[in-house]
Amino acid sequence: MEDQAIVELYWSRDQQAITASDEKYGSLCRTLSHHIVLSWEDADECVNDTWHRAWTTMPPQRPDSLRAYLCRIVRNLSIDCWRRKGRQKRDSSLEILLGELEDCLPAVSDPAYLTEEQETASVIDRWLDTLPREDRKLFLRRYWYGDPVDQLARAVDWTPNRMAQKLRRLRLSLKKTLEKEGISL
Repeated sequence: MEDQAIVELYWSRDQQAITASDEKYGSLCRTLSHHIVLSWEDADECVNDTWHRAWTTMPPQRPDSLRAYLCRIVRNLSIDCWRRKGRQKRDSSLEILLGELEDCLPAVSDPAYLTEEQETASVIDRWLDTLPREDRKLFLRRYWYGDPVDQLARAVDWTPNRMAQKLRRLRLSLKKTLEKEGISL
């Protein structure tokens, strides 16, 4: 089923919207959530909460990209779950992801900095648009979807070390772009 048809089901309050969402994006959402919470049981709970959140936010929301909308919801719910469960251990995959990006992203979460965060997001979007398609996919798969480095390496038939170096170069490029745009890190 096409995304717009699924959104229309949400808008018409047809429960088939949840079934269609799960059929089309359930696997993606579960995998994304699992990369964060490191538990299939917690991931399933986050995905179920995602369908509920989608149900309660459409309407008034009418997402242009249902995939991105659902992924954003499940990612945020999964991070909240990770925090609730106290999974902030040094060996946590989310802790590793955050550590990798720490040097190239400002660490502000104060509402007073909302404008700066939006500006940072805009610069990152423009930076992503300058990347070759494959580099953009690798960056997003690692830092948005949380795919492990070894999984990314296998997907493109590289060694994990080569993939780690590629991701490092991408992070350095992002850092340089942010600094050039005057965003303090």
